[in-house]
Amino acid sequence: MTVSTHIPTRGASLMTLWREADGIQKAAALIGVTLVLLALFAPLIAPFDPLKQSLISRLRPPMGFERYKDGFFLGTDELGRDVLSRSLFGLRLTLGLALLGAIIGLLVGGTLGLVAGLRRGWAEDTIMGAVDLQIAVPFTLVALLILALFGSSLTVMICVLGIAGWEQYARIVRAEVRKITELPFIEAARASGGGPRYIALTHVLPNIVSPLVVQFTLSLSNIVILESTLSFLGLGVQPPTATLGSMVGYGRDYMPTAPWMVSVPAVLIILITFSVQILGDWLRDRADVRLRAR
Repeated sequence: MTVSTHIPTRGASLMTLWREADGIQKAAALIGVTLVLLALFAPLIAPFDPLKQSLISRLRPPMGFERYKDGFFLGTDELGRDVLSRSLFGLRLTLGLALLGAIIGLLVGGTLGLVAGLRRGWAEDTIMGAVDLQIAVPFTLVALLILALFGSSLTVMICVLGIAGWEQYARIVRAEVRKITELPFIEAARASGGGPRYIALTHVLPNIVSPLVVQFTLSLSNIVILESTLSFLGLGVQPPTATLGSMVGYGRDYMPTAPWMVSVPAVLIILITFSVQILGDWLRDRADVRLRAR
């Protein structure tokens, strides 16, 4: 006996899912796939070394404008670095940081939520108290404090992004576990001698995959925005390494004379958040039995 909370992918091919999606969802999927491919193949696509400087080519506009220099299709920055190349590598690093952060948040929050749902008493009270504390304090302030104490290295940045949003996973998993453990097939598993670990791995985890997948996709966009915010403030990955947020931050002083320095990475950030949010909402609708029954 299983609980009908899974995303209905069994027996449903990708083509079936594609046909059931509307125009906006298809556009979001295409944008998301394109961004991932650009990030993966950035070393092959980028026309220049993203760190190479050429002061005689500084602040050159994109193709089609006066003073455009051959090869620099999206212009150059204040140090003569190619904006297209830096944007591709910045996209790669931003998506990588978001993915690592979301995975860490899933593992930390999911594990704590599972413990809170299966182990009642002081363990549940302690974990849920930490969840309430995390929700009560704006995480941007927490991130700023951590970065101020430990520096803004890449490792610290990954850890900061990883603990962003873990409380959402913990709340979701705890609620789902408590609901599932009250069902008859869990009682039958206990009566047959199944221990807490066996029940958690065999019966509970397979039935909470759907809400975790949905939360994972939604947290990706939140982490991208958080990383961009911290990098914009100069507290993210330090130069000369570029992320989309740091490119926007360092380019803001040149917006009146070189708006392409900000517009290119800003558009990429918007496309990432748009595609992930739309796909996350779509997965949530697919996972909600009540919505699909309408």
